[in-house]
This record gives sequence, C-alpha cells and structure tokens, in this order.
Amino acid sequence: MDPHLPTAPAGQPAPPASSRAARRHSTPGRIRRVGIKDVAREAGVSLGTVSNVLNRPEIVAESTRSRVLEVIESLGYVRSEGARQLHGLASRVLAVLVHDLTNPFFTALAGGVEQAAREADLGVMVCSGAHRPAETARHLSLITSHQVRGAVLAAAEGAGRTAAAFRRNAVPYVMADQNAPQPGACSVGIDDVAGGRAAVRHLLERGHRTLVFVSGPVRLQQIRDRHRGALGALSEAGVAASALRELPCPALTVGAGRDAGRRILGLPDRPTAVFCANDLLALGVLQALYEAGLRVPDDIAVIGYDDIDFAASAVVPLTSVRRPAAAMGRQAGLLLIEDSAPGVTAHEHAHVVLQPELVVRRSTMAGAARST
Repeated sequence: MDPHLPTAPAGQPAPPASSRAARRHSTPGRIRRVGIKDVAREAGVSLGTVSNVLNRPEIVAESTRSRVLEVIESLGYVRSEGARQLHGLASRVLAVLVHDLTNPFFTALAGGVEQAAREADLGVMVCSGAHRPAETARHLSLITSHQVRGAVLAAAEGAGRTAAAFRRNAVPYVMADQNAPQPGACSVGIDDVAGGRAAVRHLLERGHRTLVFVSGPVRLQQIRDRHRGALGALSEAGVAASALRELPCPALTVGAGRDAGRRILGLPDRPTAVFCANDLLALGVLQALYEAGLRVPDDIAVIGYDDIDFAASAVVPLTSVRRPAAAMGRQAGLLLIEDSAPGVTAHEHAHVVLQPELVVRRSTMAGAARST
C-alpha cells in the first residue's frame, strides 16, 4: 500500500479511486492542474492510449475509450492547446475577425462559423474591430502567438490590407462578405446588386416613384453594389435614375438612421418610400418618422437590408432584404477547415456567391402610394 495515500477509518469504505488520485497530486494551499499522466495512471493505460482517445478515438477499443473518458470527466482534465502544438499537433481553434459585433449581422456570421467549427470539434475565437489597422495588428499578434489554425475575415473595409498581413504571416484565411474573388484564398460573398434590385423593384411594384436611398459610407463596396442594383431596377422599369435620391450616412447605425430620417422630413419634396442600406439605418429612420407623427407605410414606406432579428420585431415590422449571414459564416468556416487541414498541401480555392431574399412585412404594404 502506498504510505502517502489516505486510509479510511476502520469500518468505512475507502474513498473512490478518482478521489485518491486528486488527493495524491495536491499540496496544501495550492491546486495543481491535472495532467495527461494523471489520466493515464488512473485509467491504467499508457500515455499514447490517452493521446489516441483525445486525437484519434476511432483507433481505440470502445471499452478502453469509455474508461479513459470516464477518468477524464472525473478528474476534470482539460487538454492544453500549447502542449498539443509542442507535440506537432494541429491547432483546434479558428479565428473570426468581424467589422463590428454590435451589428447583429456580424454576430450571426460569427455564429455560422462557430457551427461549422463545432461540427469539426473545433473552437472559435471572435475578434471585433477588424476594420481598424491597430486592432487588426493586435488580433494578428494573438492569432500567430496562439498558433490559431486559420481565420475567417469579415471586415467591411480594409479587407485587402488585412488579407495581405495574414499572407505575410502564413496564416490560412477565408474572406467573408466579399464578392470579388481573392488571390490565394477562398471567399464567400452575397450578391448585393441583386439585393438592391429586389428592394427597389418591390417599391416600384407598390406604385412608388419618388424614393430615397439612405446609404452608408460610399467607400464600402457592399453599399455601392446595393445602390447599383437599385438603379438597375429603375432602368428595367423605365423610370429615370433621378427618381432615386441618395442620402449618404457616415455609419451604418441606428443613430445615423435617425439623423437621416430627420433630414428626409426636411426635404421639400418628401419621398413616398425609403430604401436603407441596412436594417440599423432603417430602424433609425422608423424612429424619426414615428416621432414626427408620420404613419408607416401609409405616409411613407421603409425597406431595410440584412433582415436582422430586430427587423421582424420593430413597432412596424420591417420589410428587408435577407442576407444569409449564418449560412455565409458556416460556408466560410467549412472552406477554412478544408484549406487548413493537417497534411493538406494543395487546395483549390473556391469563390461562393449566395443569393439574398426579399422578406415583405408591413412597413411597405400600404395601399397604392400617393402620386406626386
């Protein structure tokens, strides 16, 4: 009998094996992290068997695998990512860099990447502020120091600069929310030209002929594509491009939308319909119109873009162009997992373009628009 092990008083059962192991490896006043050797000793198997259970479970007999997993659970063992990499094993973490997590669209996109990672038994590290160079540099430092397997880049601006930094550091990446094929990388985008066309076509079908496009920063390709699609719908309907007035905003936020709504109210020839470059802008416009006592859609129709969860639950449910953010994130995650798989030396990069969908709700469904 090991003299260092506690013994049970006469007449009482001995403590369970897992309890004995935990006590054997502890010192008063300090808790030592349970290691893989502890698991092997407690399960009565070799270190290699424990490693196979964690990394190649299909080659371990079911009874042995079950016993090792029971010990892992009872001891509370958590494998160290750093130790895995010291032994030459692939990282089990993906990174997602997004423009702004306060925008529900990017939250849904990150959730899609997480779904793909979870199916592959991988974890996800989410980083926000990817459009700012200083933040990108900080994120890249974290990713390389932790040897993250690869990254999904969903920065609305500065994407080319960010991709170049990842290439220099040999970090695999996939571009998300990018329609132009990227050199040396996979990408997943959404046809925003088709989305802008669908939004304005819907308004024209409802009889509107004086429209405002509340846009975000025009330096963003996504905004320009939506505007181009809107103009395409006018051309297809034989309506002059001048029927659509653009009202740029410095940001894609509710606050910027409220300001745009007040500016619309001050126009001498108030439009009958407003197409907003995203739902946050549209929600801000709705607030401004509501505060002014206007009825949506009877006095003025409003249509948004993205179809975030808040769109359906607005005071006046918002018609919106749905961009499949979660599907885009999942597709980007799957491409990244394939591209960065251990042992892969050649990978054919794919460029995937998803299609948006118009979701019609009450904010555009009044009777015939008033003529002007």
